[in-house]
Amino acid sequence: MIDLISLATTGLAFFIVAVSPGPATISNATIAMNHGRKVSLKYGAGLSSGLVIWGVIAVSGMGAILQTSVYLLSVLKILGGLYLLWLAFLSARATRQPESKNIPESEDKRWFLRGLLLNLSNPKSLLAWMAALSVGLNSNDNIYSISAALAVCIGVGFFTNAMYSVLFSIDGIMQAYQRCQRSVNGIVAGLFAVAGFGLIRSAFNR
Repeated sequence: MIDLISLATTGLAFFIVAVSPGPATISNATIAMNHGRKVSLKYGAGLSSGLVIWGVIAVSGMGAILQTSVYLLSVLKILGGLYLLWLAFLSARATRQPESKNIPESEDKRWFLRGLLLNLSNPKSLLAWMAALSVGLNSNDNIYSISAALAVCIGVGFFTNAMYSVLFSIDGIMQAYQRCQRSVNGIVAGLFAVAGFGLIRSAFNR
């Protein structure tokens, strides 16, 4: 029998993890302010789909294997760190563009793929999944309880990213962003750089 309280606890734990500031949420908020709701929702769907893949890995037992495979996890961290540094470079380059110069949606249809790659490049998403699932699940839970917890967390992930897309694409917030676009992009570049270097450094801290 599925324990609804455990499901709610797992969902709440995952929401706290998903809504907390990080490369995914920061990039989604920036894209929403710069390109609008429609583009951000596509990007957020990619982020959420990346979380789904990490969630399946976590509940299938592969997560435990990855955690014990030091070299494989280190390679994933290095690749993820390099991708974050690339995003930092792109954000830093955007600070040199004229204010309020948005990239038209028609110039790039790959927003979903960008979001997917961002979350897939960050193996810390796996650790977040395992931490959230461990809050509401235990070793005695059957496949139905685990599947239900996975479904709840997937729903929470899509909701959280959509919430960021909607909130940060409000006209007032977008207008405020346009007035200080270079400063925001500079801060985002710094955050991506810190996260990238931190992820690469953690790969060598064994």
